[in-house]
Amino acid sequence: MMMVGMVSVAWAEGLGGGGSTSSSLLSLVPFVLIFVIFYFLLILPQQKRQKQQKAMLEDLKKGDKVITASGFWGTITNLGKETVTLQIADNTKVKIQKEHIARIRAEDDDKE
Repeated sequence: MMMVGMVSVAWAEGLGGGGSTSSSLLSLVPFVLIFVIFYFLLILPQQKRQKQQKAMLEDLKKGDKVITASGFWGTITNLGKETVTLQIADNTKVKIQKEHIARIRAEDDDKE
């Protein structure tokens, strides 16, 4: 008797096969929504920041006052293709990779 019940349930699920395709598509909807939310909250802003950073690095020129990613404040004295020479004190110059420049200092920063 128990076996008959299991077979009839399995047979009934087999008849409703058209619903399994639509239910599998509906189960993908939350994943698509999560991806869209991640795209707009994480991926798109990160791409925007990367473009801004790249533009800032391309616009660097001699005499710009910058802050490095490690926190050094300096003035650009020489620009290479991939490196920048910064004067961080009266007689102290350091050579760093261009990518390590975090931002250009604002004029307000000099008053500290």
